[in-house]
Amino acid sequence: MSGASPRVPAAVALVASLLGLTFAGLSSVDYTKHLDRQIHDVHCSYVPGLGAEATADNACRVAMYSPFAALFRDKYWGGVPIALFAVGAFCFFAAFALYLLLAGRTAPRRAPAFFALVGVTPLLVSILMGTISALRLGHFCKVCVGIYVASAVLAAAAIALFVFDRRAPPPPARRPTGAPGAPDKTLIDHEPYALSAEARTNEQRPDGNWLLPLWAAALGLFTITPALLYVSALPSYSNYITACGKLEKPATPADPLIHVTPPGAVQPATLFVDPLCPTCKAFHQRMTQEGFLDKLDVTLVLFPLDNECNWMLDRAVHPGSCAVSKAILCSDQRAMQVLEWAYDNQESILTAAKAAAGPANVRSMISARFPGLDACIDSKDTKLRLDKVLRFIVNNKLTVSTPQLFLGDTRLCDEDTDMGLAYTMRKLAPALEVK
Repeated sequence: MSGASPRVPAAVALVASLLGLTFAGLSSVDYTKHLDRQIHDVHCSYVPGLGAEATADNACRVAMYSPFAALFRDKYWGGVPIALFAVGAFCFFAAFALYLLLAGRTAPRRAPAFFALVGVTPLLVSILMGTISALRLGHFCKVCVGIYVASAVLAAAAIALFVFDRRAPPPPARRPTGAPGAPDKTLIDHEPYALSAEARTNEQRPDGNWLLPLWAAALGLFTITPALLYVSALPSYSNYITACGKLEKPATPADPLIHVTPPGAVQPATLFVDPLCPTCKAFHQRMTQEGFLDKLDVTLVLFPLDNECNWMLDRAVHPGSCAVSKAILCSDQRAMQVLEWAYDNQESILTAAKAAAGPANVRSMISARFPGLDACIDSKDTKLRLDKVLRFIVNNKLTVSTPQLFLGDTRLCDEDTDMGLAYTMRKLAPALEVK
C-alpha cells in the first residue's frame, strides 16, 4: 500500500462529516426558528437545503415535535435539540479528518486508531434513532436519514483509514554492519546507509499516546458547546404559558360530560376534542408518548366541527365527526377506546364521510367495530346530550378550534402543545412527573 493511500478514506470521511454537519445544522436551524412559538417551514428533503414546507403532516415536523427530538424538555421550553450535539460532533470529525488528510503518515500512530474508534459513534446513535423512528414514530424524517447516511459513510471511512494505515510497510530491519561499538548501518536495496522516504517517515513517526486524552476531551468539548450556547441564549417563557385564558365555568356533576379517570390520575383536566381532527390526534399521541395522559383526571368534552350537529358552523370542517361523537357519548366506560379508534382510523373515516352517502358510510364503520350502538346514536336523548355539551362550550366562550386543554382552570396555550409540552405541563401542573 502506498504512502498516500490513507488519504483517500480521510477525504471520504471529511466529505461525510461535512454532509452530516449540513443536515444536522438544517435540523437545528428549523428547531431554533420555532422558539418564537410560531409555526415555520421545516426542511424535509434528501437534498440539503431543499424541501422547506409548513404542512402539519411533514414527517420532519412530526419528528421535531416528538419527545425524542430533544433532551431536557421538562427543564427548558422545547428542550435541547439532539441535532445540536450532532453539529458539534460532526465539526470535530471534519477537523480531525482534515488533519489526517493533510498529515498523511506523519500523523501519530494512534491517530487513525482513535479516529476509527470514535468515528463509529454517530452511526451507533443513528441506529438508535432510526429504530425509534421505525418503532415509535412509524416514519423516517428525510433530514434524519441524511444524518444516518453521513454517519454510516463516516464510520466506514474511519475504519478503512485505520486498516490502510496498518497495512503500511514496516520500518526496515537494522543489522550491524560496522565494527563493534560503531554506529549501525542500514542496508536497503543494497545501498548502505540509505533509507527510503516512506521508511524514514514510518521510523520517525511518534506513537502519540499522550494525545489520546486531549483528542477525547476535544471531541467532548466540540459536542456539547453548541448545546451550551443554545441553553445560554434561551428566552424566558414563564410569562407566556399562563397567558392563554381560564375556564370561566368549570364542569359540574350536572353537565353531561364524559369523565375518564385512570388509576394513576393526579391532575384534574378538561379536554376539548374533535374525534376527526388531525391536530387532536397528534396532540393525543404526544400526550401519550410523554406519559401525561395516564396522569390526568380528564373531563372529556366533545367538540365536533361538523354542521350536521354543531349549530355554530355553517359547513363541516370534519364531516362525520357528529356521528363519531355520538358513538363516544354512547360508549360509557369505552369512551376513550372509541375515541382512540377514531384517531387510528381518522383518514379512512374522513374519506368515507366525504363520499356519497357519507353519514351512512361512517355509521357502517362504527357499527362494524362497535356493534350495539346504533339505537343509542339515533336516540333523541343522545342528540340532546350532545347539544348540552355544545352549550357548555358556548357558556365558556371558547373559540371554535380543537384541541383545547385546561389544567385545572388554566388553558394550555396552543403554542405549548408540541415542542413546549413537557416544560409547560410541568410548570402548570407540578404534580405530574415527567418521564
